[in-house]
Amino acid sequence: MTDVIKNSAHLAGVVILAGGASTRMGAAKAQLRLPTGERLLDYHVRHALDLAQAHTGNNKDIPIMVADNGRGFHVGSELMDSESQAPVMHIADYGANMINDQNADRQNSAGQNSNGQISNSQIHTGGALVAIESALQTVIKSQSLNALTENQSLWLLVISCDSLIPATDLWQKLQPIATQITKNQAADKKVICLTDDSHLYPLLGLYPLSLEPDLKAYIDNGTRRVMPFIKPCLQAVSFPNSWQYLTNFNTPTDFERACHSLSTLSMSDYQYQRNSQ
Repeated sequence: MTDVIKNSAHLAGVVILAGGASTRMGAAKAQLRLPTGERLLDYHVRHALDLAQAHTGNNKDIPIMVADNGRGFHVGSELMDSESQAPVMHIADYGANMINDQNADRQNSAGQNSNGQISNSQIHTGGALVAIESALQTVIKSQSLNALTENQSLWLLVISCDSLIPATDLWQKLQPIATQITKNQAADKKVICLTDDSHLYPLLGLYPLSLEPDLKAYIDNGTRRVMPFIKPCLQAVSFPNSWQYLTNFNTPTDFERACHSLSTLSMSDYQYQRNSQ
């Protein structure tokens, strides 16, 4: 049993990337409403909490982090009021002081929108990597990691708010690959992400905690582009065709199509469960 634990991939935290400018969408993606009425950010937090609970049985050990570039997107109170659940927290991007100063200048010159937030057209982001670096640092500093042995492989699950793939499903798809990498003693320097025939999805993936020093050095060197950083250590995983429209949406039409695809997929799962009873 001990060898199985040591050779398994372990979820150390989940970060939801919600700070993009969303210029083509015309509204912040985190605030979009699903046909059920649920906000997209709450959808991702809810599934992340389900994953944390399923992974440990005591999901207080796995932080759920919202990286919204200081935009102040709130999480529904119904997801925050349980003392037994994982901590849900907002985190600032690595190097956020400079970015926040730039956003403050834009806010002062252009004003706020009706809800007191910086408008999408004025938001400036440091890119996804500064959010991931902050999440890695947050998890590494977590006291709960002291309970894990040195031989365990620890991973950060990264989910972008331009996706409708639940954290539970994404972990289920990627975790076997992470476990195999661990067994082969090649866990560090590997990023695992989804792919299809023509695109990589690096913001739907697993990042090992051991990658943090390399990512910090990359950012400190003045670079922010995702693909040049991850390509040397990339492990791509194909996803099922049923996920095609769920992986990324940038326009209202894309989002409508993703919602329809999610509804169809959910109904298929429901019918399967009924037929299995």
